Amino acid sequence: MTMPPPPPQAYQAPPKPQQGWGAPAGRYASPIPVRTPGLGDAIASEWTKIRSVRSTMWTLGVMIVLLLGIGLLVAFVVSLSDAPAEDVPVLTLGFFGVLLSSICVITLGVLTIASEYGTGMIRTTLTACPSRARMLIAKSVVFFLLAFTITTVTTGVVGVLQTAMLDGATPDTGLWVRSTVGIGLYVATLGLLSLAVGTIVRHSAGAITIMIAVVLLPLVLAIFMFSPSLASVQEALFEWSIPNQIGAIYDVSMTSSGPTGWEPLWALLGVTAVTMGAAFMALDRRDV
Repeated sequence: MTMPPPPPQAYQAPPKPQQGWGAPAGRYASPIPVRTPGLGDAIASEWTKIRSVRSTMWTLGVMIVLLLGIGLLVAFVVSLSDAPAEDVPVLTLGFFGVLLSSICVITLGVLTIASEYGTGMIRTTLTACPSRARMLIAKSVVFFLLAFTITTVTTGVVGVLQTAMLDGATPDTGLWVRSTVGIGLYVATLGLLSLAVGTIVRHSAGAITIMIAVVLLPLVLAIFMFSPSLASVQEALFEWSIPNQIGAIYDVSMTSSGPTGWEPLWALLGVTAVTMGAAFMALDRRDV
C-alpha cells in the first residue's frame, strides 16, 4: 500500500537579523548607543590608574607623614624654648615639612607618566586614547587636583595643630591663605613641572634626578660662590631657588630682596607652562 505524500508546509520567512543603532542590513549591532569618548572619559581612566597603583599610596603617604611629623616636631621643639609665644611665627614652622615633602610630589609627578614608558603601558594608553594631547591633559588635571587637595588639607591641619601647641597669636587671613592654598598650588605646580619633565625625558630615574637638581642645585651653588665677581649671580640663585620661593610664600625669605607673597607661584606657573608646551610637542612628534 502506497503512503500518501505529506501535506506541503506553509513557507516561513527566515528570522530577520537583530538590528542595533544604525547597523547595516543583515548585521548585528549592540543596542547600547556608541558615542565618541571625550576628555571626561580620559580623566576617569587616569583617575582609575593613579588611585590603583601602589606608588601613589606610598608617595602620598610618606608626604603626609613628613608634613605632619616634621611640622609637629618643629612646633614641639619651639614650645620647649624660652621664646614668647606671641613672637613665634607659627605658620612659618610648616616650611620644613613642605620642603622635604615636595620631593614626594616630584616623584609622583614623574612616575605618573614616565612609569608607563618603562613598562610599555603607554602603548595601551594611547591605543585606548589616540589623542595624545587629551591623554596628557587628563593626566595633568588628575595629578594636579590630587596633589593640590592633599597638600592644602594637610598643611591646614598642621597649621591648626601648631597654633594650638604653641598657643600663639592667630595669624592674619592673608598668611593663612598663602600657607595652605598658596602652598598647595605651589607644590602641585611643582609636581606638574615634574610630569612635564617626565614626558620629555621618558625615564623615571633620569627625570627625578633632574627635578631634584632643579630644587636643590641653585641653592647649593649659591652657598659655595665665594668670589666677589659672582655676587650678583649668587644673589639671583638665592632669590629664585625653590627653597627660598617656598619660604617667601611663608614670609620667611632667606634674602631681603627677590619674590614675595604670591610672586613665586606666578613665576613657577610661567616656567611650568613653557615646559608643558615642550612636553606636548615632544609627545606629539615622537613614537612611543
